[in-house]
Amino acid sequence: MFRTLWRDWRAARTRDARAGAYVAALVAEPPAEDVRWLAEYGTSGDADHARWELRYARRALGLVAAQRDALDDRTASDVARALERALASDPVIAPEKRRIASRQLNARLRGYAEAVARREAPGTGYHLGRALLDFAGHPGAPHGDVVARAGDIMARYLEEAGGALRDCFGAATLPDDIAPSALVPRR
Repeated sequence: MFRTLWRDWRAARTRDARAGAYVAALVAEPPAEDVRWLAEYGTSGDADHARWELRYARRALGLVAAQRDALDDRTASDVARALERALASDPVIAPEKRRIASRQLNARLRGYAEAVARREAPGTGYHLGRALLDFAGHPGAPHGDVVARAGDIMARYLEEAGGALRDCFGAATLPDDIAPSALVPRR
């Protein structure tokens, strides 16, 4: 029994460490070029608001990637807990504003998860771009090239999150002699 408890404790610590490393990649500041662009086209010149929205986007898309692409069902929960701890100790969020920040992040998580899940035309990039611009407060209907650029930023963040997820938690591998389709149960 002690051996089982010890093994489970070590496995949980390993998952927590991986989730912490993954979240560290997600909380990196957004590139200055992305902030400048969103400030110009999405937040009426407000660079602080643009930076804030891009921070939320990167974190929310990281959790979406963990929910969608993780090899272990527990990964998304581990990442969510690590992200909540990071938010609770984020030096750019005033302590009295952390509950609001958590609610705002959850709203973005829902919005971006819905955008990723939408399958209809014109595509996921468009839906992600529209979601970013909507959260940023873009007035009116943005031009197609503005939505496309916002979608490119969001697609890059989602791709970076997927790469960090593989780096921290590993990638799925199959032996060379087994096709992925062979693993799908036949009815």
